[in-house]
Amino acid sequence: MRSTLLSPVIPRRALAVLATVLCALALAPATARADNPIVQHIYTADPAPLVHNGRVYLYTGHDEDGSTWFTMKEWRVWSSDDMVNWTDHGSPMNLSTFAWAKQDAWAGQAIARNGKFYWYVPVVNRSTGRMAIGVGVADSPTGPFRDAIGRPLVENGEIDPTVFIDDNGQAYLYWGNPNLWYVRLNADMVSFSGSPTQIPLTTAGFGARTGDAARPTLYEEGPWVYKRNGLYYNVFAAKCCSEFIAYSTAPSPTGPWTYRGTVMPTQGSAFTNHAGIVDFKGSSYFFYHNGALPGGGGFTRSVAVERFSYNADGTIPTITMTSGGAPQAGTLNPYVRQEAETIAWGSGIETEPSSEGGMNVGWIENGDYIKVKGVAFGGGARSFNARVASAGAGGTIEVRLDGPNGTVVGRCGVSGTGGWQNWATVSCPISGATGTRDLYLRFAGGSGYLFNVNWWQFSA
Repeated sequence: MRSTLLSPVIPRRALAVLATVLCALALAPATARADNPIVQHIYTADPAPLVHNGRVYLYTGHDEDGSTWFTMKEWRVWSSDDMVNWTDHGSPMNLSTFAWAKQDAWAGQAIARNGKFYWYVPVVNRSTGRMAIGVGVADSPTGPFRDAIGRPLVENGEIDPTVFIDDNGQAYLYWGNPNLWYVRLNADMVSFSGSPTQIPLTTAGFGARTGDAARPTLYEEGPWVYKRNGLYYNVFAAKCCSEFIAYSTAPSPTGPWTYRGTVMPTQGSAFTNHAGIVDFKGSSYFFYHNGALPGGGGFTRSVAVERFSYNADGTIPTITMTSGGAPQAGTLNPYVRQEAETIAWGSGIETEPSSEGGMNVGWIENGDYIKVKGVAFGGGARSFNARVASAGAGGTIEVRLDGPNGTVVGRCGVSGTGGWQNWATVSCPISGATGTRDLYLRFAGGSGYLFNVNWWQFSA
């Protein structure tokens, strides 16, 4: 990642360069384009969605480029109000958040309560060398998060916490690999009553595994517990390796659990998977990860999402990975300020913290672009404004419709501003942007990095 306030001096990630390969599979203007994985400029893993105030907030891990192990140093946050255009909120929590943590920023989950947001994550405790569960707390779903208690909440060497608040207000924290545990959290969400309880892993409750006497059931890791229509669901990664996603149900949050079958069969190029399920705007969504991006695999994963419908009896259907992803839930309003890092698909770009707050899009070279899906121009846009910065010669923002080589409805020139974080606003006239269309901001110019973009807005 480029250092904020400095000119770019290191090569851009191979991932960002190669992301165009996936895009090229369906390049014709006005043709549906792949929108999975939902983030293309970094590798992401272990999705944990949270619906709050009309948006889906997605908490993920971050696989480092070129990893040959689960090399993860930070967690990331994204959000969307339409399930296709995702805003990058950067990294509001990392290993240094927990002074007692040594390594392994692995799979966690966040939840809202009492006006605060609690993020439960597994890390290696420096003093014991074991995996422990820490808890971060913030006043906003996008952070910044701080260590809530200055020590592990619970520690038994196991991983993958999931958190759930029942209708009666009782909160539960579940976690575990190779076992499955839970505690009853107190109302403060940072302490618990009683001792950790081990859930019996029976074949009736979690399915039968063959070929591994030490692991007689399918349960592997990554539980995701929630309640729907009075029934408790536990969706989990099953039978390593390669894993598939399975689930069990119970009449109470503590069981007894009954195995129900497969949700997502083994597929994709990552040998792990990790599920998160939410309802949003009247539909149900299944988040998972795979290795679908260029350079992707078991240690360089990417988060994706599918829309699904429960069967009439409440069972979960079999869900298959797609490159198309979930359909858009609504449209995007171009006549209010939109963050440049709100993206359905990006080619060649990266993001970084902006001196004006939030994130900005950077590392832009000739031919790079960002796609924003389902933009509701209505009767027509008249002009386009963008907040830009450049320590170089600048370039041009080509405002295009329906594809990176689609119809040009405007061109905005960007001059040097004297620094990569010295911001200025540029404007240009727009003609022909009507109806609801996919917007492409394609960047053109000479060699090297051109400019950064912080936000954009059309006028009607």
